[in-house]
Amino acid sequence: MGDTDEQKQRHRRLTAWRGSAKVLARSSADHTLAERLAALAADARTVHDLDEWTDTYGNGVVAELERRTADLLDMEAAAFFPTGTMAQQVALRCWAGRTGDPVVALHPLSHPEVHERGALTAVSGLRTVHPTTEPRLPTAEEVRDFPEPFGTLMLELPLRDAGFALPTWEELTAVVAAARDRDAVVHLDGARLWECGPHLGRTLPEIAALADSVYVSFYKSLDGLSGAVLAGPATLVEQARTWRHRYGGQVFQQYPAALSALLGMERELPRLPSYVEHAKLVAGALAEGFAGSGVPWFRVHPEPPHTHQFQMWLPYGTEALDEASVRQAEETGVTLFRRWFPAAGGPPGVSFTEVTVAAPGLEWTAEDVREAVAGFVERLV
Repeated sequence: MGDTDEQKQRHRRLTAWRGSAKVLARSSADHTLAERLAALAADARTVHDLDEWTDTYGNGVVAELERRTADLLDMEAAAFFPTGTMAQQVALRCWAGRTGDPVVALHPLSHPEVHERGALTAVSGLRTVHPTTEPRLPTAEEVRDFPEPFGTLMLELPLRDAGFALPTWEELTAVVAAARDRDAVVHLDGARLWECGPHLGRTLPEIAALADSVYVSFYKSLDGLSGAVLAGPATLVEQARTWRHRYGGQVFQQYPAALSALLGMERELPRLPSYVEHAKLVAGALAEGFAGSGVPWFRVHPEPPHTHQFQMWLPYGTEALDEASVRQAEETGVTLFRRWFPAAGGPPGVSFTEVTVAAPGLEWTAEDVREAVAGFVERLV
């Protein structure tokens, strides 16, 4: 399929999703540029004084966002980065310099390994090792008994590509203790840390306190435009600011992203526990719907979900699943699923999608979900 065809398909999907009256979540892609800018201009005054001078190089609203994030996580300091990829690379590079060990222990499904094109090695000269290949975070025993030294243990909470999976609080504290026993520092990839509290049964400061540093994203769960923050000891953050400049992250003006992040912290963050709870209802109803649908096999993973996001697996190719999904949206105004992806390393004809439950999804009952499953399967088989 050529670029033009792909662009047409993307436009078709976006039009169908935006026109749907019933969705489980809205993404930034569901809105036009004008709509996003108008909403930001209308709402930003509720979280910041817009009569201040325009922020340049982080000396205004960006600095305020850094202060609020550090306070929220109960960390000494924080630095804003244009991307989480940059924030995390800088954090791991700084820790490597401080520990004298360029080896980072992380999961093979973690973001740097799957989505960053080998940047930790290519850009920062670091080397990665994997205490486990199981689709979950490593256990304390796996960390303690790993045969090779490492200076930093990076834990992605939740582990997105394993189904947004989380350990229990007891498992997490044991893993951290095992790393400490090896004199390793602990860094949290907390891109989606915001929604981990309900499953772990702890507050954000309690979770962050386990680590030496943590990065959080503002667009994944909080509906910000972009951007991330690295939080930790003041000396580390100061060093990270130097490397941010060297990496090209000292952006002239970032106030739209910072304002949208403050809005997300004000509006979305308090609602995330309700999304997490309702995701359990949606996942259960999906399982009930597919169990009676006649499809040969299905999987909701994890069941119940650990956060407000989880995976749905079906034994069909991505083209058929994408077509059924977009047709359902076009013909009924109901978007149950969005994009489907082939199972990595799995047999042909098995695909999965990521399901997110946010504010619009709170309106769905279990019966709504089961009816939507029936409508989806009608267009699939």
